[in-house]
Amino acid sequence: MGIGEFIGQGMPDMLAPQDWNFPCPIAYGPGRMREIGEYCIKLGITKPMIVTDRGSHQLPFIAALQTHLSDAGLASTLFFEFSPNPRDTEISIGKAAFNDGQHDAIIAIGGGSAMDGGKAICLTAKNEIDLWDFEWEQPPAAIAPDQAFPKLITIPTTAGTGAETESTAMITHTGKGMKFCICHPLLSPSLALLDPELTIGLPQNLTAWTGVDAMTHAIEAYLVPDFHPLCDGMALEGLALVARWLPIAVKEPDNMVARGGMLVGSCLAGIAFIKGLGMVHAISHMVGAEYDTQHGLTNAIVLPVALRFNLPGMEHKVKRMAQAMGMDDHSPAAFINEIEARLDEVNIPKSLSEIGVPIDCAQRIAEKALLDSAYATNPRKAEVAEVKALIEAAITKAR
Repeated sequence: MGIGEFIGQGMPDMLAPQDWNFPCPIAYGPGRMREIGEYCIKLGITKPMIVTDRGSHQLPFIAALQTHLSDAGLASTLFFEFSPNPRDTEISIGKAAFNDGQHDAIIAIGGGSAMDGGKAICLTAKNEIDLWDFEWEQPPAAIAPDQAFPKLITIPTTAGTGAETESTAMITHTGKGMKFCICHPLLSPSLALLDPELTIGLPQNLTAWTGVDAMTHAIEAYLVPDFHPLCDGMALEGLALVARWLPIAVKEPDNMVARGGMLVGSCLAGIAFIKGLGMVHAISHMVGAEYDTQHGLTNAIVLPVALRFNLPGMEHKVKRMAQAMGMDDHSPAAFINEIEARLDEVNIPKSLSEIGVPIDCAQRIAEKALLDSAYATNPRKAEVAEVKALIEAAITKAR
């Protein structure tokens, strides 16, 4: 089959110029957090600020991290003033804490909130650039040599966000009631440390919510129409790992193999969305910004609604995803049915109304969703009325 025939089947132009990159160094394996002091010393870090969220700061992994750093002769302090959906006002407080403590690096540990908050502090800590000048669609801000971003180490304690390897952060603009993606090409984690031991204590509901978040990342990244075989391969392998290990991790929370499979699957799916995301995240970001809903759970509820909108005409991609999940029937209808069955298996609510999202927000959320950076890479364009209908379906009966 020739190139023209592939493109005719919905494949992107494989002869168009492309610029690809790969993320940061990754250390994976049970017990690897015990090496954090050694890694800090190798990176020249002397006084890191540990960043997490309010819900995690008293969990055992924080005390363990502080002990490992102390054993290596490194002083550290803890900042945890982040909401589930970090706000711009909280970033300002974190920046002040970083500079007041004369820190030289950030260790972001926890779920997506900690990762996003830590990255946002890194972006602003050593300069007076407004946070929103780092917004995705803005030209990259000029960073002087004496304003170099602090070193960043990321340690995920959930298997879902995939935020540990890349530079973007989702932050809520309190004035606009919207989430925006901020980033800079010069910010990249110096190390992502993946230790499945840290996910053993994760409650079943959070295991499910964050796990479906990883599944959503893999699916949405793969559906982005751009030609990016590195991301596509990681999306499919990430989807395969999550499909295999998520049910086991939920049912057997102490199963280290399942936890490891989920952590790697989540990481791969997170790398894959360098390529972009889609309608699920565009809606979920704005719902989270207004109602402070848990991000992975919101994604999980919206996912089948968005798939019913996006999958017609994408049979060639649905086939690859169905194969990755071990399905015999590769049709879009069968794929959606399989996703819905898996959501049922891990007890995902069937509507956004069950988590406190009211029907009268649909128009407002739809208008905001079309401004989200994730919508820009959705495989199918939509009008406000179409997105409103999707949101209304997600609020009343997503599946």
